[in-house]
Amino acid sequence: MTVIDVSGLSMSFRAPVRKSGLRAAFGSLVRREYREVQALDDVSFAIEPGEVVGFIGPNGAGKTTTMKILSGILHPTSGDVRVLESVPWQRRTGFLKRIAFVRGSQPVGGSQELTVMDSLEYQRLLYDVPQPDFGSTLTVLEDLLRLTPLLERQLRALSLGERMRVGLALALIYRPEVLFLDEPTIGLDVTAAGQIREFVSDYVTETGATVLLTSHYMADVGSLCPRLILIDQGRVEYDGPLAELSARLSPYKLIRITARGGPGPDFGEVVESSDGMWVLRVPRDEVAQTTSRLLQALDVVDLAVEEPPLEKVIDRAYREGLR
Repeated sequence: MTVIDVSGLSMSFRAPVRKSGLRAAFGSLVRREYREVQALDDVSFAIEPGEVVGFIGPNGAGKTTTMKILSGILHPTSGDVRVLESVPWQRRTGFLKRIAFVRGSQPVGGSQELTVMDSLEYQRLLYDVPQPDFGSTLTVLEDLLRLTPLLERQLRALSLGERMRVGLALALIYRPEVLFLDEPTIGLDVTAAGQIREFVSDYVTETGATVLLTSHYMADVGSLCPRLILIDQGRVEYDGPLAELSARLSPYKLIRITARGGPGPDFGEVVESSDGMWVLRVPRDEVAQTTSRLLQALDVVDLAVEEPPLEKVIDRAYREGLR
């Protein structure tokens, strides 16, 4: 069964237009002008159970709009969408109990005077979670998200990283089958971001949940998402394996070598060097031959072949497109 099935999804809305100046301000009170904004244009994709898919694109590409439609917050202009065989914007109780939408920019809503434990109890009542299931799930989340020191603290007293961990706990206490994660590590330091990535990976392994994740941090995408959907200007530009996108956009690989004596210019372009270590940029179809020549010509201590940094690959996709 396909968990998420999107076909011909489009979304447009009217945005008010007003010129600058006092006269224009008064004029807009009498007659408002609008422009049509096409947020999504014929978007189609399908996601199978247990997949973790990166949904990426530049700012304004349509990522969050799509997430809101899939979670039932927005009603699209046209197209057919099924999530867990339900129409999301009908917002039926049974459907809402099976999904979670977590935004990194606002991970925790509700009264900020409540403690974390009070908020979790409220979620238990709201989603009708049996007490035994609640207790066992909370035990798991306490361990995975390091929640124990936070349970008696008020929401307003939490740091950004702590709020993100609590937001995930609130979303997962009822064990949703589908997670929509919108920038889950935004604003977090390296340690906190790594903890969130580790948790998402563990949760998927343990529960078999399906995840659609947006992020501008390629560390999130590279460590969690074997598959990418790249959207730009409201249209899907790529849908497939991450490795295939890298091969398609980067005609070279990097050879990182530590050796006694440096490689000459005929081995490839040196893009980095320090203390007996060199990084060579080599065309993909010449990597095997170049590696063999290096091993024969130099006293090699260590050698590794790497893909170019994902940030550079995605940046090229944004700037130059895929067509």
